[in-house]
Amino acid sequence: MIEPKLILITLLVKLGVAAAVSSALARSETFRDLLLSQRRTKLQSMSLVAWITVPLTLGVLVRVIVPNFLAADLSFEAVAGAFSHFAVMEDIWSFSPLIDLSIYRWIRRNLRQPQLDRQVFLLVLIAGMSFGVSLIGHMNPRHYFSLYSSSWPIELAICLCSPMVVGIPLKIWQAIRIERKLKEQERLLLEARLDALQRQINPHFLFNTLNSIASLVRFKPELAREMVVKLANILRTLLKHREAFVPFSEELAFTEDYLAIEVVRFGEKLRVVQEIAPESLDRIVPSMLLQPLVENSIKHGLEPRISGGTITLRSRVQGEMLVLEVEDDGVGMVTEDGAPGRDSGRRGGNGIGLRNVRERVQMLYGGAENGGSKRGSSQAPGAHVEIYSRPGRGTEVKL
Repeated sequence: MIEPKLILITLLVKLGVAAAVSSALARSETFRDLLLSQRRTKLQSMSLVAWITVPLTLGVLVRVIVPNFLAADLSFEAVAGAFSHFAVMEDIWSFSPLIDLSIYRWIRRNLRQPQLDRQVFLLVLIAGMSFGVSLIGHMNPRHYFSLYSSSWPIELAICLCSPMVVGIPLKIWQAIRIERKLKEQERLLLEARLDALQRQINPHFLFNTLNSIASLVRFKPELAREMVVKLANILRTLLKHREAFVPFSEELAFTEDYLAIEVVRFGEKLRVVQEIAPESLDRIVPSMLLQPLVENSIKHGLEPRISGGTITLRSRVQGEMLVLEVEDDGVGMVTEDGAPGRDSGRRGGNGIGLRNVRERVQMLYGGAENGGSKRGSSQAPGAHVEIYSRPGRGTEVKL
Protein backbone atom coordinates (compact mmCIF):
# COMPACT_ATOMS: atom_id res chain seq x y z
CA MET A 1 0.00 0.00 0.00
CA ILE A 2 1.38 3.36 -1.03
CA GLU A 3 1.47 6.03 1.66
CA PRO A 4 -1.16 8.81 1.28
CA LYS A 5 1.53 11.50 1.34
CA LEU A 6 3.35 9.83 -1.56
CA ILE A 7 0.08 9.54 -3.52
CA LEU A 8 -0.62 13.26 -3.16
CA ILE A 9 2.91 14.10 -4.28
CA THR A 10 2.48 11.78 -7.27
CA LEU A 11 -0.78 13.50 -8.25
CA LEU A 12 0.93 16.90 -8.15
CA VAL A 13 3.75 15.53 -10.31
CA LYS A 14 1.17 14.23 -12.82
CA LEU A 15 -0.39 17.67 -13.10
CA GLY A 16 3.02 19.26 -13.59
CA VAL A 17 4.09 16.72 -16.21
CA ALA A 18 0.80 17.16 -18.10
CA ALA A 19 1.32 20.94 -18.21
CA ALA A 20 4.98 20.58 -19.23
CA VAL A 21 4.32 18.07 -22.01
CA SER A 22 1.36 20.09 -23.35
CA SER A 23 3.39 23.32 -23.38
CA ALA A 24 6.33 21.60 -25.08
CA LEU A 25 4.11 20.17 -27.81
CA ALA A 26 2.39 23.53 -28.30
CA ARG A 27 5.71 25.14 -29.21
CA SER A 28 5.90 23.10 -32.41
CA GLU A 29 4.29 24.75 -35.41
CA THR A 30 3.75 21.34 -37.01
CA PHE A 31 1.87 20.05 -33.97
CA ARG A 32 -0.28 23.20 -33.81
CA ASP A 33 -1.21 22.83 -37.48
CA LEU A 34 -2.16 19.18 -36.98
CA LEU A 35 -4.08 19.86 -33.77
CA LEU A 36 -6.09 22.81 -35.08
CA SER A 37 -6.73 21.44 -38.57
CA GLN A 38 -10.46 21.26 -39.32
CA ARG A 39 -10.11 18.27 -41.62
CA ARG A 40 -7.22 15.80 -41.38
CA THR A 41 -6.14 13.08 -43.73
CA LYS A 42 -5.42 9.60 -42.34
CA LEU A 43 -1.71 10.34 -42.44
CA GLN A 44 -2.20 13.61 -40.55
CA SER A 45 -4.36 11.86 -37.93
CA MET A 46 -1.67 9.21 -37.45
CA SER A 47 0.96 11.93 -37.12
CA LEU A 48 -1.10 13.73 -34.48
CA VAL A 49 -1.54 10.49 -32.52
CA ALA A 50 2.22 9.93 -32.70
CA TRP A 51 2.94 13.44 -31.39
CA ILE A 52 0.74 12.85 -28.34
CA THR A 53 1.43 9.19 -27.59
CA VAL A 54 5.24 9.21 -27.84
CA PRO A 55 5.68 11.20 -24.57
CA LEU A 56 3.09 8.96 -22.88
CA THR A 57 4.84 5.82 -24.11
CA LEU A 58 8.08 7.00 -22.56
CA GLY A 59 6.37 7.12 -19.13
CA VAL A 60 5.10 3.54 -19.53
CA LEU A 61 8.56 2.43 -20.72
CA VAL A 62 10.15 3.79 -17.54
CA ARG A 63 7.69 1.76 -15.44
CA VAL A 64 8.51 -1.46 -17.35
CA ILE A 65 12.26 -0.96 -17.09
CA VAL A 66 12.33 0.12 -13.42
CA PRO A 67 10.48 -2.50 -11.29
CA ASN A 68 10.23 -0.44 -8.11
CA PHE A 69 9.04 2.73 -9.89
CA LEU A 70 5.64 3.48 -8.32
CA ALA A 71 4.82 6.91 -9.80
CA ALA A 72 1.75 7.03 -12.06
CA ASP A 73 2.03 7.81 -15.79
CA LEU A 74 -0.42 9.66 -18.07
CA SER A 75 -1.42 6.74 -20.29
CA PHE A 76 -4.93 6.39 -18.87
CA GLU A 77 -5.85 10.05 -19.45
CA ALA A 78 -5.15 9.64 -23.16
CA VAL A 79 -8.30 7.55 -23.62
CA ALA A 80 -10.42 10.63 -22.88
CA GLY A 81 -9.80 11.70 -26.48
CA ALA A 82 -12.29 9.05 -27.60
CA PHE A 83 -15.07 11.23 -26.16
CA SER A 84 -14.62 13.62 -29.09
CA HIS A 85 -16.60 11.17 -31.26
CA PHE A 86 -19.70 11.66 -29.10
CA ALA A 87 -19.64 15.42 -28.50
CA VAL A 88 -19.42 18.72 -30.32
CA MET A 89 -15.82 19.90 -30.60
CA GLU A 90 -16.63 23.21 -28.92
CA ASP A 91 -17.77 21.26 -25.84
CA ILE A 92 -14.43 19.46 -25.79
CA TRP A 93 -12.41 22.67 -26.18
CA SER A 94 -14.39 24.45 -23.47
CA PHE A 95 -13.97 21.61 -20.95
CA SER A 96 -12.59 23.17 -17.78
CA PRO A 97 -10.25 21.53 -15.24
CA LEU A 98 -11.75 23.90 -12.64
CA ILE A 99 -14.21 21.31 -11.45
CA ASP A 100 -16.06 23.52 -8.98
CA LEU A 101 -16.83 26.10 -11.67
CA SER A 102 -18.04 23.38 -14.04
CA ILE A 103 -20.48 22.09 -11.45
CA TYR A 104 -21.64 25.63 -10.70
CA ARG A 105 -22.33 26.30 -14.39
CA TRP A 106 -24.10 22.96 -14.67
CA ILE A 107 -26.39 23.70 -11.71
CA ARG A 108 -27.15 27.22 -12.95
CA ARG A 109 -28.07 26.00 -16.44
CA ASN A 110 -30.11 23.02 -15.30
CA LEU A 111 -32.16 24.98 -12.78
CA ARG A 112 -33.56 26.94 -15.73
CA GLN A 113 -33.93 24.08 -18.19
CA PRO A 114 -32.83 20.53 -17.31
CA GLN A 115 -30.68 18.98 -20.04
CA LEU A 116 -27.72 16.67 -20.54
CA ASP A 117 -24.49 18.63 -20.09
CA ARG A 118 -21.73 16.99 -22.08
CA GLN A 119 -18.97 18.75 -20.15
CA VAL A 120 -20.20 17.51 -16.79
CA PHE A 121 -20.82 14.13 -18.40
CA LEU A 122 -17.19 14.08 -19.53
CA LEU A 123 -16.07 15.05 -16.02
CA VAL A 124 -18.09 12.27 -14.39
CA LEU A 125 -17.09 9.77 -17.08
CA ILE A 126 -13.36 10.34 -16.66
CA ALA A 127 -13.58 10.33 -12.85
CA GLY A 128 -15.69 7.15 -12.90
CA MET A 129 -13.32 5.40 -15.30
CA SER A 130 -10.40 6.46 -13.12
CA PHE A 131 -12.10 4.89 -10.09
CA GLY A 132 -12.70 1.66 -12.02
CA VAL A 133 -9.08 1.50 -13.15
CA SER A 134 -7.98 2.15 -9.57
CA LEU A 135 -10.06 -0.84 -8.35
CA ILE A 136 -8.69 -3.08 -11.12
CA GLY A 137 -5.12 -2.14 -10.19
CA HIS A 138 -5.87 -2.82 -6.51
CA MET A 139 -7.41 -6.25 -7.15
CA ASN A 140 -4.77 -7.31 -9.70
CA PRO A 141 -1.56 -5.56 -8.66
CA ARG A 142 0.63 -7.99 -10.60
CA HIS A 143 -1.15 -7.42 -13.92
CA TYR A 144 -1.98 -3.72 -13.80
CA PHE A 145 -0.63 -0.79 -11.81
CA SER A 146 -2.79 2.07 -10.63
CA LEU A 147 -2.85 4.38 -7.65
CA TYR A 148 -5.26 3.26 -4.95
CA SER A 149 -5.98 4.27 -1.37
CA SER A 150 -8.31 2.85 1.26
CA SER A 151 -8.87 6.43 2.44
CA TRP A 152 -11.87 7.88 0.63
CA PRO A 153 -10.56 11.48 0.55
CA ILE A 154 -7.31 10.28 -1.05
CA GLU A 155 -9.18 8.01 -3.49
CA LEU A 156 -11.45 10.93 -4.41
CA ALA A 157 -8.34 13.02 -5.12
CA ILE A 158 -7.03 10.22 -7.38
CA CYS A 159 -10.28 10.10 -9.33
CA LEU A 160 -10.56 13.89 -9.70
CA CYS A 161 -6.94 14.23 -10.75
CA SER A 162 -7.65 12.54 -14.11
CA PRO A 163 -10.15 15.21 -15.31
CA MET A 164 -7.62 17.82 -14.24
CA VAL A 165 -4.89 16.11 -16.29
CA VAL A 166 -7.25 16.05 -19.30
CA GLY A 167 -8.32 19.66 -18.82
CA ILE A 168 -4.84 21.19 -18.50
CA PRO A 169 -3.71 20.38 -22.08
CA LEU A 170 -7.10 21.47 -23.40
CA LYS A 171 -6.77 24.85 -21.70
CA ILE A 172 -3.21 25.34 -22.98
CA TRP A 173 -4.13 24.35 -26.52
CA GLN A 174 -7.38 26.33 -26.38
CA ALA A 175 -5.34 29.48 -25.73
CA ILE A 176 -3.32 28.74 -28.88
CA ARG A 177 -6.54 28.06 -30.79
CA ILE A 178 -8.04 31.38 -29.72
CA GLU A 179 -4.83 33.22 -30.59
CA ARG A 180 -4.84 31.71 -34.07
CA LYS A 181 -8.49 32.63 -34.54
CA LEU A 182 -7.76 36.22 -33.50
CA LYS A 183 -4.90 36.41 -35.99
CA GLU A 184 -7.15 35.07 -38.72
CA GLN A 185 -9.84 37.62 -37.86
CA GLU A 186 -7.21 40.36 -37.83
CA ARG A 187 -6.00 39.25 -41.26
CA LEU A 188 -9.54 39.22 -42.66
CA LEU A 189 -10.22 42.65 -41.16
CA LEU A 190 -7.01 44.00 -42.69
CA GLU A 191 -7.94 42.61 -46.11
CA ALA A 192 -11.42 44.13 -45.84
CA ARG A 193 -10.01 47.52 -44.89
CA LEU A 194 -7.44 47.43 -47.68
CA ASP A 195 -10.18 46.54 -50.12
CA ALA A 196 -12.22 49.51 -48.86
CA LEU A 197 -9.22 51.79 -49.36
CA GLN A 198 -8.72 50.37 -52.85
CA ARG A 199 -12.31 51.15 -53.69
CA GLN A 200 -11.85 54.66 -52.30
CA ILE A 201 -9.04 55.37 -54.77
CA ASN A 202 -10.84 54.30 -57.93
CA PRO A 203 -13.92 56.59 -57.65
CA HIS A 204 -11.65 59.49 -56.70
CA PHE A 205 -9.50 58.90 -59.79
CA LEU A 206 -12.58 58.48 -62.01
CA PHE A 207 -14.17 61.66 -60.67
CA ASN A 208 -11.11 63.79 -61.48
CA THR A 209 -10.64 62.23 -64.91
CA LEU A 210 -14.27 62.77 -65.91
CA ASN A 211 -13.96 66.40 -64.82
CA SER A 212 -10.95 66.74 -67.11
CA ILE A 213 -12.87 65.21 -70.02
CA ALA A 214 -15.88 67.45 -69.36
CA SER A 215 -13.69 70.55 -69.57
CA LEU A 216 -12.48 69.53 -73.06
CA VAL A 217 -15.73 68.30 -74.65
CA ARG A 218 -16.86 71.71 -75.94
CA PHE A 219 -13.56 73.27 -76.97
CA LYS A 220 -11.39 70.25 -77.91
CA PRO A 221 -13.70 67.35 -78.77
CA GLU A 222 -10.95 65.29 -80.44
CA LEU A 223 -8.80 65.45 -77.33
CA ALA A 224 -11.82 64.57 -75.21
CA ARG A 225 -12.47 61.54 -77.45
CA GLU A 226 -8.85 60.45 -77.10
CA MET A 227 -9.07 60.75 -73.34
CA VAL A 228 -12.30 58.70 -73.29
CA VAL A 229 -10.54 55.89 -75.18
CA LYS A 230 -7.59 55.95 -72.77
CA LEU A 231 -9.93 56.05 -69.78
CA ALA A 232 -11.78 53.03 -71.16
CA ASN A 233 -8.47 51.14 -71.30
CA ILE A 234 -7.73 52.05 -67.67
CA LEU A 235 -11.21 51.08 -66.48
CA ARG A 236 -10.89 47.76 -68.31
CA THR A 237 -7.79 47.10 -66.22
CA LEU A 238 -9.45 48.23 -63.00
CA LEU A 239 -12.47 46.00 -63.57
CA LYS A 240 -10.25 42.96 -63.72
CA HIS A 241 -9.36 41.22 -60.46
CA ARG A 242 -6.32 43.04 -59.12
CA GLU A 243 -4.09 41.43 -56.54
CA ALA A 244 -3.15 43.29 -53.36
CA PHE A 245 0.51 43.11 -54.43
CA VAL A 246 1.84 43.36 -57.99
CA PRO A 247 5.26 43.63 -59.66
CA PHE A 248 6.48 47.21 -59.82
CA SER A 249 6.58 46.98 -63.61
CA GLU A 250 2.81 46.41 -63.66
CA GLU A 251 2.19 49.27 -61.23
CA LEU A 252 4.40 51.55 -63.36
CA ALA A 253 2.52 50.61 -66.55
CA PHE A 254 -0.81 51.49 -64.93
CA THR A 255 0.59 54.85 -63.78
CA GLU A 256 1.87 55.57 -67.30
CA ASP A 257 -1.65 55.01 -68.66
CA TYR A 258 -2.96 57.58 -66.20
CA LEU A 259 -0.20 60.04 -67.11
CA ALA A 260 -1.06 59.61 -70.80
CA ILE A 261 -4.53 60.97 -70.04
CA GLU A 262 -3.15 63.93 -68.11
CA VAL A 263 -0.57 64.71 -70.81
CA VAL A 264 -3.42 64.95 -73.33
CA ARG A 265 -5.22 67.32 -71.00
CA PHE A 266 -2.28 69.59 -70.14
CA GLY A 267 -0.35 69.29 -73.39
CA GLU A 268 3.15 70.77 -73.25
CA LYS A 269 2.50 72.19 -69.78
CA LEU A 270 2.95 68.73 -68.25
CA ARG A 271 6.33 67.06 -68.57
CA VAL A 272 7.08 63.57 -67.28
CA VAL A 273 10.57 62.33 -66.45
CA GLN A 274 11.28 58.72 -65.51
CA GLU A 275 14.45 57.55 -63.79
CA ILE A 276 13.63 53.88 -63.31
CA ALA A 277 16.28 51.34 -62.31
CA PRO A 278 15.81 48.10 -64.33
CA GLU A 279 16.47 45.93 -61.26
CA SER A 280 13.47 47.51 -59.50
CA LEU A 281 10.88 46.36 -62.05
CA ASP A 282 10.57 42.84 -60.63
CA ARG A 283 10.08 43.97 -57.01
CA ILE A 284 6.64 43.41 -55.48
CA VAL A 285 4.72 46.49 -54.29
CA PRO A 286 1.15 47.21 -53.09
CA SER A 287 -1.13 47.82 -56.06
CA MET A 288 -2.41 51.35 -56.82
CA LEU A 289 0.56 52.88 -55.01
CA LEU A 290 2.03 55.42 -57.47
CA GLN A 291 -1.07 56.64 -59.30
CA PRO A 292 -2.64 58.39 -56.26
CA LEU A 293 0.66 60.20 -55.59
CA VAL A 294 0.98 61.28 -59.23
CA GLU A 295 -2.64 62.43 -59.24
CA ASN A 296 -2.05 64.38 -56.04
CA SER A 297 1.02 66.09 -57.55
CA ILE A 298 -0.86 67.12 -60.68
CA LYS A 299 -4.05 68.32 -58.99
CA HIS A 300 -2.53 70.14 -56.01
CA GLY A 301 1.00 70.89 -57.17
CA LEU A 302 1.05 71.59 -60.92
CA GLU A 303 -2.53 72.51 -61.83
CA PRO A 304 -2.52 75.75 -59.78
CA ARG A 305 0.54 76.92 -61.77
CA ILE A 306 -0.24 78.59 -65.09
CA SER A 307 2.98 77.28 -66.63
CA GLY A 308 2.42 73.67 -65.47
CA GLY A 309 5.51 71.77 -64.48
CA THR A 310 7.38 68.47 -64.34
CA ILE A 311 6.66 65.20 -62.57
CA THR A 312 9.63 62.94 -61.97
CA LEU A 313 9.26 59.24 -61.16
CA ARG A 314 12.30 57.49 -59.68
CA SER A 315 13.02 54.00 -58.48
CA ARG A 316 16.15 52.30 -57.19
CA VAL A 317 17.18 49.38 -55.04
CA GLN A 318 19.20 49.98 -51.88
CA GLY A 319 20.22 46.69 -50.33
CA GLU A 320 16.97 44.85 -49.64
CA MET A 321 14.86 48.02 -49.84
CA LEU A 322 13.01 49.39 -52.86
CA VAL A 323 12.98 53.20 -52.96
CA LEU A 324 10.24 54.97 -54.95
CA GLU A 325 10.04 58.74 -55.41
CA VAL A 326 7.37 61.00 -56.91
CA GLU A 327 8.57 64.59 -57.24
CA ASP A 328 7.00 67.69 -58.75
CA ASP A 329 8.11 71.30 -59.11
CA GLY A 330 4.69 72.72 -58.33
CA VAL A 331 3.42 75.11 -55.68
CA GLY A 332 4.41 72.94 -52.73
CA MET A 333 2.26 72.56 -49.69
CA VAL A 334 1.88 75.02 -46.85
CA THR A 335 0.45 74.62 -43.36
CA GLU A 336 -1.98 77.10 -41.88
CA ASP A 337 0.84 79.10 -40.28
CA GLY A 338 2.64 79.44 -43.62
CA ALA A 339 5.51 77.10 -42.73
CA PRO A 340 6.81 74.39 -45.07
CA GLY A 341 4.47 71.43 -44.73
CA ARG A 342 4.22 67.69 -44.60
CA ASP A 343 1.16 65.78 -45.78
CA SER A 344 -1.38 68.12 -44.17
CA GLY A 345 -2.35 69.15 -47.71
CA ARG A 346 -1.31 71.56 -50.42
CA ARG A 347 -2.63 75.10 -50.31
CA GLY A 348 -4.56 74.21 -47.15
CA GLY A 349 -6.12 71.10 -48.74
CA ASN A 350 -5.81 67.48 -47.72
CA GLY A 351 -5.17 65.10 -50.62
CA ILE A 352 -7.20 61.89 -50.45
CA GLY A 353 -4.61 60.01 -52.50
CA LEU A 354 -1.73 60.99 -50.23
CA ARG A 355 -3.60 60.05 -47.06
CA ASN A 356 -4.73 56.83 -48.65
CA VAL A 357 -1.25 55.71 -49.63
CA ARG A 358 0.15 56.59 -46.21
CA GLU A 359 -2.61 54.67 -44.43
CA ARG A 360 -2.22 51.62 -46.67
CA VAL A 361 1.53 51.53 -46.09
CA GLN A 362 1.02 51.81 -42.33
CA MET A 363 -1.55 49.01 -42.37
CA LEU A 364 0.63 46.70 -44.46
CA TYR A 365 3.95 47.34 -42.74
CA GLY A 366 3.04 48.86 -39.35
CA GLY A 367 4.42 52.03 -37.75
CA ALA A 368 2.94 55.35 -36.70
CA GLU A 369 3.31 58.83 -38.06
CA ASN A 370 5.90 61.17 -36.65
CA GLY A 371 5.50 64.90 -36.98
CA GLY A 372 8.00 67.44 -38.22
CA SER A 373 8.11 70.92 -39.66
CA LYS A 374 9.78 69.94 -42.91
CA ARG A 375 9.68 66.17 -43.01
CA GLY A 376 6.95 63.75 -42.06
CA SER A 377 7.75 60.05 -41.76
CA SER A 378 6.07 56.76 -41.07
CA GLN A 379 8.72 54.30 -39.93
CA ALA A 380 8.50 50.55 -39.49
CA PRO A 381 10.84 47.59 -40.03
CA GLY A 382 9.56 47.20 -43.60
CA ALA A 383 8.39 50.70 -44.59
CA HIS A 384 9.42 54.33 -44.49
CA VAL A 385 7.38 57.20 -45.94
CA GLU A 386 9.06 60.59 -46.30
CA ILE A 387 7.44 63.81 -47.53
CA TYR A 388 9.43 66.97 -48.15
CA SER A 389 7.91 70.16 -49.51
CA ARG A 390 8.89 73.80 -49.97
CA PRO A 391 6.34 76.46 -50.97
CA GLY A 392 6.78 77.51 -54.59
CA ARG A 393 9.43 74.85 -55.29
CA GLY A 394 7.53 71.58 -55.21
CA THR A 395 7.06 68.44 -53.19
CA GLU A 396 8.81 65.09 -53.05
CA VAL A 397 7.23 61.90 -51.69
CA LYS A 398 9.63 59.03 -51.02
CA LEU A 399 8.48 55.48 -50.27
